[in-house]
Amino acid sequence: LVSAESCGVPLLAPFAPHFTEELWERFGGKYSVFDQHYPVCNEAALIAARHNKKFVEREDFLSAIDRIVGGLERRNMIITPEEKRLIAYHEAGHATVSWLLEHANPLIKVTIIPRGRALGAAWYLPEERQVTTREQLMDELASTLGGRAAEQLVFHTLGSGALNDLEVATKRAYSMVAYLGMSDKVGNMSYYDSSGQSEMSLGKPYSEETAELIDKEVKRLMEEAFATATRVLTEHREGFTQLAELLLEKEVVFSEDLERIFGKRIKDLKQEAEEKRKAEASAQQPAEAEKGAEPSATEPAAGQATAAAPQQPDSAPQAADTPES
Repeated sequence: LVSAESCGVPLLAPFAPHFTEELWERFGGKYSVFDQHYPVCNEAALIAARHNKKFVEREDFLSAIDRIVGGLERRNMIITPEEKRLIAYHEAGHATVSWLLEHANPLIKVTIIPRGRALGAAWYLPEERQVTTREQLMDELASTLGGRAAEQLVFHTLGSGALNDLEVATKRAYSMVAYLGMSDKVGNMSYYDSSGQSEMSLGKPYSEETAELIDKEVKRLMEEAFATATRVLTEHREGFTQLAELLLEKEVVFSEDLERIFGKRIKDLKQEAEEKRKAEASAQQPAEAEKGAEPSATEPAAGQATAAAPQQPDSAPQAADTPES
């Protein structure tokens, strides 16, 4: 249907009229530079052909990305109903927290179909930024712990499925404290060695007291992020439960479903408000310019100003009679 070398929006348009440039940038453009390693276009075409489709759809591109990044589907894996329910609420926790926190990465889709070693997955589209703030890291940390928070909130237990989440969150918290100087108690210190010479040394570049302080600050950040995730899930318990049940029913949920349940993301609402404000401001500028160019109706003509000049001395004493005003 389509090859990686010639893949693009103009060529895809005859196959999928609804596949806009925005969708291409969102789902396919991220891999266009790495076509030699990640042939998303070819994989999407193969998936569409297997299902006897006449054109490549958005779902085919998403399935291609899942296939390349996550591995083959394992639908024949034996999963009990209790485990499937736990996985659904775990992934719904990730999706809910990431959707409702302003600085978390936007969600593309969430699935409970096993792939590779994962029993479920939530796919995000990280923003391309050169500088990351503490608020952004904390929201992403809370999003990572959203699955564990959902398990404890709903089932009052903790499962082993959060192993990868805990590993990612712990490493991120340590980097915030020990490398990026984002801890008030540790201070603006960075123990990161870009030269790589620390790999040859036997000891750490800080004392045992500092190591203990770093551990305490990492634990504090993890607890703070976990509390944030729990608070978000508790405040939006109804939508969170609705999303989990929808995930159990459909197995795959997209960002459109989350927008229908929770509404638009806070960041999107702020962006729309800012664009509306700029549009109103730009629309007012031509109107003000036209208004300033028109002659004022109260301005007297030159002949009228000369005729009214003798009345000016009479108005001066009236102002002097009321100095209090």
